[in-house]
Formats: sequence, C-alpha cells, structure tokens
Amino acid sequence: MGFGIHLPQYGRVANAGAITEAARRAEDLGFDDVWVSDHVIHPADQSYPSPHLFDPMMTLAWAAAATTRVGLGTSVLVASQYHPLWLANTTSSLDALSGGRLRLGIGVGWSEAEFAALGQDFRTRGKRTDEILGILDACWTTDPSSYHGEFYDFSDIRVLPKPAHPIDVWIGGSSEAAYRRARRAAGFQLIGLKPETVAGPIARLRADHPDPDAFTISLRTGWDPQGMDPDEIATEREGFEAAGVQHVVAAPWRTDLPAWLDSMAQLAGVLGLRGAA
Repeated sequence: MGFGIHLPQYGRVANAGAITEAARRAEDLGFDDVWVSDHVIHPADQSYPSPHLFDPMMTLAWAAAATTRVGLGTSVLVASQYHPLWLANTTSSLDALSGGRLRLGIGVGWSEAEFAALGQDFRTRGKRTDEILGILDACWTTDPSSYHGEFYDFSDIRVLPKPAHPIDVWIGGSSEAAYRRARRAAGFQLIGLKPETVAGPIARLRADHPDPDAFTISLRTGWDPQGMDPDEIATEREGFEAAGVQHVVAAPWRTDLPAWLDSMAQLAGVLGLRGAA
C-alpha cells in the first residue's frame, strides 16, 4: 500500500515556508507523494473549503523545487474549470520540470456557484471533462495535436515539452458517471469511506478493472494521530488493505506548522514508513 500526505496548502497554516518544510519532511519520512486540493475561486457565502487556498499547480511546482523524489498529486483537480490546452501545457511542464513525478487526480466539481462565477455551464461539466481527458492524452503523446469535439476544437497545436513520463490520471468521485469515466483512467480516488463501506465501491471498480497492477484504487482519508486514536488508524489501514485499497492520502487537521509536521511524523510512525523515528 502506498501513502500520501496533503500539503499545508489551505487555511491558517498555509504559506510558502510551510509548504516547503512539509514537502521535504514528507520525502524524509518516506511518504510516497504529496497532494493538493483545487478551487479556482471561492464565493464569499460558501462555507467550505477555506478561502485561503494556494493554487494547486503553483503549490506542486513549489514543492517539487524543494524535493527530489516524492511524487506530486492533485486531489482532485476540477478539470473543466480550466481550458484544456492550458491544462495540457501546465501538466506537461510540471511533469518535465519535476523529473516525471506528477499524478493527476481529476473530478467534475460540486459547487455550482464557482462555475457561475467563472462564466461556465455547470450542467455540461461532465461532458467537458470527458473531452478534456481525450485532449490531455492527445497533447501529452502527439505532436502536433488535434482534437474535434462538441466543446473543444483545434488542429495542429504543439504542446512542448512533453511530460517526462506517462502521467497517470485518477478519477475522483462517487457517481455512475465517475465510474464510467474511470474506464479511461489509470486509477480512482475514493473519499471519506471506512473499511466497512469501501467494499461496494471497490467491487464496482474491479468489475471494470480486474487487474490491480494496471488500475490503482486510492482513498482520501482524515487520518491524523493528534485527533484520532493511532490504534484506530492502524486498524483502518489493515481493513482498507484487506478490502483492496492500494493507496491512501491523509490530510492533517492542524492549523499551525509545528502541529502539522508532528501529525505527519506520528502518522509515519503508525504506518511504519522508512523515515519514521
């Protein structure tokens, strides 16, 4: 099982130094990857998430520059809020600059107010996401690239440099459309489930993707040893692994950097990571 940790990208703890320190500490502790969330804008009357949120791609680039090995991931990027050619160029650049460390989690988003503020149609976000998946694949692998769809249309566009490695796309969500979308992806990221509730979604995913070596099932969870019994974390880890979860992303709940780093170190110890004291 692989283990990732969310960077201090949001809330009162978030600043440049905190992101640098947490990324370096994640690498030293033996976490496989560091993760970020995505909200382009934040309507003032929207209570979640924190409006203090660094841009995900800038955050990952900052973290990449401070590290050498740890993977980089989005959990999840609301792809349809970006122009796909911008997204193709940015992800290609980030992967090339980081030496092939990017994994892209993609979802459709849930806040209609965010789409309205961006002047985008909330109802077509799923269909646009489907087209974006095809555009990313084309721009990452062909030169020049062309695409002709309902929402996006272009011919002979060059997106260079190409990624340093094939970028895995993981789909995030819980709807039937998300499960269908996952048929075109390398993995799926579940969120907020427990060992007793994860079996159904995993069975649904494995019906389409029976080979665990070719399709990764990940789970985002709130593991934080300063707010949760470490024995409960260890028990959940065993339950998730037995159920077929292959990767977990934990998001600490802390609001200051020393506490955030302490939660990371304690979690590494609970999980038995190589860099834990």
